[in-house]
Amino acid sequence: MLQEKILSCLEEKDMETLKTALAEAEGMEILHAFYELSEEEQVIVFRLLNKDAALWLFDELDTEEQHNLLRSFTAEKTIEFIEELAPDDRVRLLDELPASVAKKLLDSLTPAERASTNLLLGYQPETAGRIMTTEYISLTRDMTAGEALKKVRRQARDKETIYTLYVRNRARHLEGVISLKDLIIAEEEAVIEDIMMKHAISVTTDTDQEEVAHLLKEMDLLAIPVVDKENRLVGIVTIDDAVDILEEEATEDLFNQAGIVASKEASRSELLISGSLWKIWRVRLPFLFITLVAGMLAGLVIEGFEEVLESIAAVAIFIPLIMDMGGNVGTQSSTVFARGVVLGHIHVKQFAKHFAKEIGVGFSMGVVVGIISGTIAAIWQGLPMLGLAVGLALVTTMTLAALLGFLVPFVLIKLNIDQAAGSAPIITSIKDIAGLLIYFVSVSVFMSYLIY
Repeated sequence: MLQEKILSCLEEKDMETLKTALAEAEGMEILHAFYELSEEEQVIVFRLLNKDAALWLFDELDTEEQHNLLRSFTAEKTIEFIEELAPDDRVRLLDELPASVAKKLLDSLTPAERASTNLLLGYQPETAGRIMTTEYISLTRDMTAGEALKKVRRQARDKETIYTLYVRNRARHLEGVISLKDLIIAEEEAVIEDIMMKHAISVTTDTDQEEVAHLLKEMDLLAIPVVDKENRLVGIVTIDDAVDILEEEATEDLFNQAGIVASKEASRSELLISGSLWKIWRVRLPFLFITLVAGMLAGLVIEGFEEVLESIAAVAIFIPLIMDMGGNVGTQSSTVFARGVVLGHIHVKQFAKHFAKEIGVGFSMGVVVGIISGTIAAIWQGLPMLGLAVGLALVTTMTLAALLGFLVPFVLIKLNIDQAAGSAPIITSIKDIAGLLIYFVSVSVFMSYLIY
């Protein structure tokens, strides 16, 4: 095991053997072992890696781990690493660093590197312009395939991807794309204009990064060109960046739907596992208070119908059923909505159509569950009217829950509030209170038939 080998070599101060072991190890093996080391051990191991392995490892580390390493470097070593990073990765790191540190590092870059970094820093966060890289290969339409291949060979080592090549004119306007495969199999004298795809799929610099990621995924592209408002090619977004964005979004949605608010100090996953009790409270408690208030209000509803419960004790048996079924439907609907919006299957501008369909789905499921539950309740307790009340309450509660599952997140989006974070507690609160009211009102309506 690499970790044991590293610790053994460090204990024996056998740096040559350790350096050899690291050179022979796989990248992911080094990464996994690296996270198990202390900060002092990490610094030693990192400095023993060859340049390519060190750059790869640095890029794979969490931002906090990157900061820890940077603090251990000399000023010259830090600048060297910053310059070696791809421009888009460099921007992500600078975004996380304190402003004074980021400015100092920017000032230390070469004029060319500083220009490419500042170009990306000029775009709004979470847009295509901010995550794009300027490391691509561009061709002109009047080149021959042979000339283009020579250019690819010259520049390939320094570019992030070479599998898709971009054709632009003298004014840098995007005119088409060509795959490396098509370029290789073309005759050397073939003109790029004749073999390129003229209608290139592209995004603009202000396109939301999630939209870019979904487009790359849906179109099965390795990279997508980014153009400015005048259709000038300014960069590309690669599939590896898209995967990172989708993973971050999926993780964020999972935490938000669980009622866990964001944390600026560290990643939420790490914080929840290894953070202090106070920090964990601060992350998890806020949305629980909403549910707490809703629970108290639900208790007031039950208290208001105390006479009903005293008259017919069997009424209490079905309270958990009414609340749980409504909760399940509300969770299903809000999850369907959130996933649909993220994947582009639900368009907010066409909300009315999706909303109406979900109400129909909730009502139909409520009818099925209501009939089954009402029948069981009537036979079990020997009270047909109680079964009718249970069935009617389930139909209305499940329909309401489905309605809220779509309506609440939609309203939050319109108010520019994170719908994933706020939907669950709001839906649960409204659904619980309304569900109990519906159930007790239904029971009260049939009270004269239930008392015997």
